[in-house]
Amino acid sequence: MKTISAVVADVVAEYTTEVFALMGNGNAYFSDALLRAGRVTVTAVRHETATVASADAYYRASRKIAVATTTYGPGYTNALTSLAEAAMSGTPLVFVVGSQPSAGPRPWDIDQAVLAETVGARTITLTAEDPSRSTHRAFAMAEEESLPVVLFIPHDLGAAPAPENEPEFVAEEPESTDISSAHIQEFLQPLSQAKRPLILAGRGARAVATELGELADHLGALSVATAPARGIFSGRPYDLGVVGGFASEASSALIKSADVVLVVGAGLNQFTTAFTTQFNDTVTLLQIDRLSEPTSPLVQHFLSAEAEQAVPALLSAVREQVPAHTGERWDSDGEVARDSRITFEREQGTGSAPDGRLDPRSAMVRLNEILPQDRQVISDGGHFIGWAAYYFDLPQTDSLLLVGTQFQSIGLGFPSALGALRARPGVTSILVTGDGGGLMGLPDLDSVVRLADSAVVLVFNDAAYGAEIHQYGSQGLDETIMNIDQIDFAKLADGFGAQGVVVNTMADLDHVQSWVEEGARGTLIVDLRISRTVVAPYIEEIVELTIKK
Repeated sequence: MKTISAVVADVVAEYTTEVFALMGNGNAYFSDALLRAGRVTVTAVRHETATVASADAYYRASRKIAVATTTYGPGYTNALTSLAEAAMSGTPLVFVVGSQPSAGPRPWDIDQAVLAETVGARTITLTAEDPSRSTHRAFAMAEEESLPVVLFIPHDLGAAPAPENEPEFVAEEPESTDISSAHIQEFLQPLSQAKRPLILAGRGARAVATELGELADHLGALSVATAPARGIFSGRPYDLGVVGGFASEASSALIKSADVVLVVGAGLNQFTTAFTTQFNDTVTLLQIDRLSEPTSPLVQHFLSAEAEQAVPALLSAVREQVPAHTGERWDSDGEVARDSRITFEREQGTGSAPDGRLDPRSAMVRLNEILPQDRQVISDGGHFIGWAAYYFDLPQTDSLLLVGTQFQSIGLGFPSALGALRARPGVTSILVTGDGGGLMGLPDLDSVVRLADSAVVLVFNDAAYGAEIHQYGSQGLDETIMNIDQIDFAKLADGFGAQGVVVNTMADLDHVQSWVEEGARGTLIVDLRISRTVVAPYIEEIVELTIKK
């Protein structure tokens, strides 16, 4: 007779091939059932936060749902930061967790459902009568709502026999969005009258990148992407790269001069809008998003719909009712933007900063040239996120995973990398972290080394929590607890079975070049001893806004 855990494991295998797990009392029987069935790949992690972080990253890189699992209590609470990040990012995943017995809580049990709901996740507790239906419902809910769903297995049910004749799960038909001609006309009028139109795409527009490019060409619009969607318009003329705080000066000027901006599948958060300074005061903002309401009060016209439904309908209407644009595109003065004028050039740096430490800008320029172009970048949170976003070329959309930015956390770099490695095993994965965030996520450096065929860990090591130093140390706050003793990550690499190199000068990057020339195999940790005196432009903007307030 099958156990309830075996039934749950069988349903999991119908929806995914990837489970990220750390076993404990609460999920022991479920973990065993997964392994015995042999229908999914179970990746063991070293800290519970990596279970959900990896499932989140796996979805971002592959657009396929994954499962995380931990025990109850502290195993569950250890994963709450990554659960909050996944919920705020709109990531569908199922998190299978042990919970209190059906009869009621034990002295050490906590209200796990309340904690999940507090961070924006959904919850389902299965019963002895409905393990299959509850598991099916968890996946259906995750995909329909684009949110994590926590599936609780009460402690007394994990090894209990499954019901013999459980009714089948019947999924509800999803409600289709009625995109009326009135909705389309509401967007058509400002787009047809625009003199400087711009199309802004986020991760939610990935499936309609081609249609958005065709729409931009018909309207004579420029295009741009959010940082997580970088690469969505890769290679097309008149693309401005990245919007918001990571935009180049030339791109930012053009974006700010747009008179009508069509935003598709992108949240207009503080980073996208550069703290509301990215667009001019008279811009007309149009937004298409699957959410029920606009993501910014700046939006004048909003359509709640999936991009896959709305964009083709809009493109068809534009072709029928708006004459095709001919000639050159507009520039920041409203005239013409030639390809040669759209530049993403950044400050190249000086190699060595005035304090003798490495200039991160120069290092990134060189690393972009050295490292394999068939790559994906997983960036932890911290001051250094600007350097990866500014300087690294990306081959396609979803090649840059910015983890922790929604919840504004650090330390999710190593925990998230595992999901990206499982999603794209054939490329070189570049993990970008700081010394502070790297130390937080260090347990799963072991997991990276175990999984990676080709991985580079770039540690931006300024012996400090850099973002705090630049934002608060600059205001005169005591920096004592913002500082970190100088850690040698190259020595740590050796202990975890990776290769490591300390980079004090530009010449030291030759070691990275040699690793690439030798085949770029295994994991290389590059300890970049960077200067605190070089501050990313987006941080300077934040500091300036803080001072003004």
